[in-house]
Amino acid sequence: MTQQLEIYDTTLRDGTQAENFNLSVDDKVRISLKLDELGMDFIEGGWPGSNPSAVEFFKDIKNYNLKHAKLTSFGSTRLFSNPAEKDANLQALIDSQTPGITIFGKSWDIHVTDALRIGLDDNLQIIEESLSYLRQHAEFLFYDAEHFFDGFKKNQEYALSTLDRAVTGGADCLVLCDTNGGTLPHEMPHIIRTVQDHLKAGGKTIPLGIHSHNDSETAVANSLIAVSMGVTQVQGTMNGYGERCGNANLTSIVPSLAVKMGHKFKIAENLTKLSEASRFVNELANLPHNKYQPYVGRAAFAHKGGIHVSAVKRNPLTYEHIEPEKIGNVRRILISDQSGKSNVLHKAQKFGLNLDSQDPVVSSIVKELKELENKGFQYEGAEASFELLMRRALGSLDSQKRYFDLKGYRVISLKRSMTEPPQDEATIRLEVAGEEVHTAALGEGPVNALDKALRKALSDFYPRLKEMSLEDYKVRVLSGEHGTGAKIRVLIQSRDAKSEWGTVGVSFDIIEASWQALVDSITYKLMKDEQQRNTPENATK
Repeated sequence: MTQQLEIYDTTLRDGTQAENFNLSVDDKVRISLKLDELGMDFIEGGWPGSNPSAVEFFKDIKNYNLKHAKLTSFGSTRLFSNPAEKDANLQALIDSQTPGITIFGKSWDIHVTDALRIGLDDNLQIIEESLSYLRQHAEFLFYDAEHFFDGFKKNQEYALSTLDRAVTGGADCLVLCDTNGGTLPHEMPHIIRTVQDHLKAGGKTIPLGIHSHNDSETAVANSLIAVSMGVTQVQGTMNGYGERCGNANLTSIVPSLAVKMGHKFKIAENLTKLSEASRFVNELANLPHNKYQPYVGRAAFAHKGGIHVSAVKRNPLTYEHIEPEKIGNVRRILISDQSGKSNVLHKAQKFGLNLDSQDPVVSSIVKELKELENKGFQYEGAEASFELLMRRALGSLDSQKRYFDLKGYRVISLKRSMTEPPQDEATIRLEVAGEEVHTAALGEGPVNALDKALRKALSDFYPRLKEMSLEDYKVRVLSGEHGTGAKIRVLIQSRDAKSEWGTVGVSFDIIEASWQALVDSITYKLMKDEQQRNTPENATK
């Protein structure tokens, strides 16, 4: 009989402890919305007691309506020197006003005596009292048993006693944490079974969770084994990001649980969105996607030459353990122009475009897409640019000349001394609605100056551009071995009162790459405004 599982994401907290993995508050909000769309059950937003940006995130996310996911805040048991009602960490968790609260406590006696420097009984007391105090403030109250597996191996009786006190304190779920990531798969069944038998013997019925780190390259395997033993909450991060060698990778765990083990949970209903969500996180973190990543990597279903290609064309099961479409990925025959059709058709449906699989334009879009990808374009975080590409191919959007035509731009960055910042100015000439417009603007940097000059030139013709703002701007070097002559990719996130959209540009010239992304961003805004005006309800007004 299959179990109803809970998938608990900690990318925004544990994931951000990874080296070079950084997210702004806006990034965290956008990732939360994407994970909610995916069907994540719980999203851990951060540790408000130690991180001001987490406090800001919990404040900002209240402006959005999560349809399925429950937000949780994270913190530790109270300081031994503080009563629970006066502990700043516990109060910060309450102030975050999240439906869920997760706190961790010490399971390994060496951490109690050497890290906390308190008695073993004192640690049991703060576990119980912290949870008991938080119980009335949380709809969902989870206890992370930190270093549980190491603690169990060194002092089984004490590790189990910490769980007993967490149950007494009112925890809804006991999450067993392999914090150092050193536990191997063959050790899991005995430890989990011992915990289950201990709780049952004590008359305690409470769900168990698993939180594995990947220092032994076994976090995914340990998580799957834990579920096979009856654990019902799985914690991890998107793409396995986390401290040191990372956390259990949800993009590998989720499809294994759903497709191979037959378990029921919300994401299992939305698996086709998994690959997109995986790449979305990477784009916002400004990190390259691991093409060799299982399930969601671009190479996960790529076949090249020889007998493999011949066999896959006859029957994909010969060299694929799962259908790539199930998790939103695509089969790629590296010597074929046909790869990527399903992805194009999927996007066309999402954009409301009527596109038949036999339409020759599908092949032309795939061909153009492959050519652009070879140049460095990536559309996972820039769907607006991809929609424009598809509409141009279908003839529903001739080019940006529908709205404006560039006659030329010039950007000057003038630096007069070593101690003063440069002065940046952009001038631009456009043809708009049959008129030539020539404007100039100063900016904080050359791209900002160009953005201001472009908007200045267009705002009289398209007043609604004033409600559009540039929310994020990321630059990635694509070929570092070329040094300052490397090709770069620019990703821009824009928004207006109704929506957000991403656009992309690629060039050896950072200003040109930025220009491409800016033009797509503005064109997309103007196109959506035009579509809105032409809707039947507006056309009759």
